[in-house]
Amino acid sequence: MAETLRTIAAAQLPVLGVLLALGTVAKFRTARGDKGLDGMSGLGPAVLVPEQWRAPVMLGCAVGEAMLLVGLMATGHPVFRWGTTAFFAVATYVLWELRRRRPDVGCGCFGEASTVPVGFRSFARTVVLTAMAAGTVWAGTVPGWSVLSGISWTEALAVAGGLLLVAAFSPEIEETAARLRHRAPCEERPADAATAAARLRSSTAWRTHAASLTSTEPVDSWRELCWRFFVHEGRGPDGEPVDVVFAVYLSGRKPAVRVALVGPDGRAVGAVPVPEPVAVPDGAGGSPALATRDL
Repeated sequence: MAETLRTIAAAQLPVLGVLLALGTVAKFRTARGDKGLDGMSGLGPAVLVPEQWRAPVMLGCAVGEAMLLVGLMATGHPVFRWGTTAFFAVATYVLWELRRRRPDVGCGCFGEASTVPVGFRSFARTVVLTAMAAGTVWAGTVPGWSVLSGISWTEALAVAGGLLLVAAFSPEIEETAARLRHRAPCEERPADAATAAARLRSSTAWRTHAASLTSTEPVDSWRELCWRFFVHEGRGPDGEPVDVVFAVYLSGRKPAVRVALVGPDGRAVGAVPVPEPVAVPDGAGGSPALATRDL
């Protein structure tokens, strides 16, 4: 019986590793994201420290989680087991204090995904993780990678049970699902112009018309609905000056890229057609025909 309990306790190492990995990545993305301090104004421990310390605290927490992750999975040294136990114990206290002092903010456990105000489930999750980490101290010095490399049915069931238990106490799952169900239409989503430019330069349309450009830097750029337009100076088939107008669709892994050559009179010239309508995926508003009417 004692040996079985040790096996179950050791099997929680991968569970702790998954949680630490997700927390590390999410905190790095939040601290280094475009929203900056504004993105952390309603997240976890960041609200308990002065504004100038919010990003360092978030990054420091991410670094600490990364170190614990590597230690748990690569070694069986007790310092990482005790360190993980202390980390989640402190997190439990912080969430208790956060719920008492700022009941309106999220725990920030997984960065921007954890914006739901701290409640019983978030608090219970850190208690469960603290217990799991304490159990690994008692389970011996087996490293986390060895549990995965030679996993038995008992260990597999214990890992699955641990993940399900943590998932049951994770409000982020419902929050993420709700965001996906009520995703904003394409024309209302933020889109970085630099990303659209990178997609343009990797497209077939760019390679096909690169020789006709007199400048690789756009002279104008704007967004209309779900399209980003870039205007480049170029030469037409007869050598006349034209505007080479690229239109990049802002949704999808392989977005459509259209191109037209526009003469000084505002009319399309040469053999390059005005962008044709394409199907708009996932209910995004704005038809390409409307988006390209100025071409």
